[in-house]
Amino acid sequence: MFQVFRNAWKIDELRKKILFTLFMILLYRIGNAVPVPYIDTELLKSYFATLQNTVLGLYNTMSGNAFSTATIFALSIQPYINASIIINLLCIAIPALERLQKEGGEEGRKKIASITRYSTIAIGLIQGFAYFLLIKNNGILVEGATVWQGIVIIASFCAGASLLMWMGEQITEFGIGNGISMILFASIISRLPSGAATLVTNAVAGSLSWIAFVAIIIGVALIVVCIVFVSKAERRIPIQYSKRVVGRKLYGGQSTHLPMKVNMSGVMPVIFAQSIASLPATIAAFFKTPAEGSFWAGFLNAIDPTSVLYMVVYFLLILAFSYFYATIQFNPVEIANNLKKNGGFIPGFRAGRPTSDFIAKVLSRITLFGAIYLGIVAVLPILFSSVTNFTGIYLGGTSIIIAVGVALEIVQNLETQMMMRHYKGFLE
Repeated sequence: MFQVFRNAWKIDELRKKILFTLFMILLYRIGNAVPVPYIDTELLKSYFATLQNTVLGLYNTMSGNAFSTATIFALSIQPYINASIIINLLCIAIPALERLQKEGGEEGRKKIASITRYSTIAIGLIQGFAYFLLIKNNGILVEGATVWQGIVIIASFCAGASLLMWMGEQITEFGIGNGISMILFASIISRLPSGAATLVTNAVAGSLSWIAFVAIIIGVALIVVCIVFVSKAERRIPIQYSKRVVGRKLYGGQSTHLPMKVNMSGVMPVIFAQSIASLPATIAAFFKTPAEGSFWAGFLNAIDPTSVLYMVVYFLLILAFSYFYATIQFNPVEIANNLKKNGGFIPGFRAGRPTSDFIAKVLSRITLFGAIYLGIVAVLPILFSSVTNFTGIYLGGTSIIIAVGVALEIVQNLETQMMMRHYKGFLE
């Protein structure tokens, strides 16, 4: 990986793209340190210390601790991600949007992107208002806060989310890799030093045994290796194209393959599953703690993020969302029809329905494997915390998947661009 970056640095155009990306990330980290006015940040940090195992704790991780310190980038890139997911789902459910996406060409994509931007602003306003109510109801605002000050707080949160959306698009266009992924990557990596310091401090103080400390290091290394292996794994279905004569030329007859990623849905099933599984604990955080021995106290203990019930539900939700996203992203019927139109077929299967049935069968099998892999990576840190009673693991399964996935994407992007420029240094 370092060899790829060194060779990319030698190319003037790629060097400018790398510097532009680093500059945008620097601006993002500076913005993460600029607090929104009229909020008592010390009280807010104390309050969020009790919400690490809720959806709000997940948001805090994805924002690089900006959510718990109420900076202008507190909402991070989440409004844009949510807007993109909603618009993609609506493009499947609403025929007009589907036609605009598939048949509208460049103009249609621009309209979809414009709709996504406006949706991001709307979601940013809603989330900013909800965040304001949260800190207001818990007495975290400074004394004498007025309605006008509330408007300033909500507008600051929404403006920060909109600015991050713009920065992400600029990185995608003028930098390296996907801008949204780069911002998430920077947020997660920014927590690494504090997480490592916490591990070492607990090991030295004796609250964490050295055996557990070594086990954490080895476990993280094994998870990274597993993620790299599965991220690059794919099932290749052989495709044969029949020969056809057009005028005096003979076309077709070549063999190729249809690549199907094992982890086709990426990290999205984990994010959605964690959000839903943590929802009861998040709702309970807004109410008073129930008395010991009561029904609600027992219910909260049963759905605690370190309980067996939570891990089982979490794992099953990951399976369900993996199949859901795989179905959305990969349509076997459409693939079979495209092969039939272009004179392609899978050896041993007739074109049309038999081909789509075979592709659907393969998709179901590799999705199951990918979902089990995601479930194990996501549940393993929770299981370790439950066994060792140590909750100071900052890089959970979701964070590791995102960080490693983005790192692989950056290296692949650089290799592709160097190959386009006929640069052979990274192959030597």
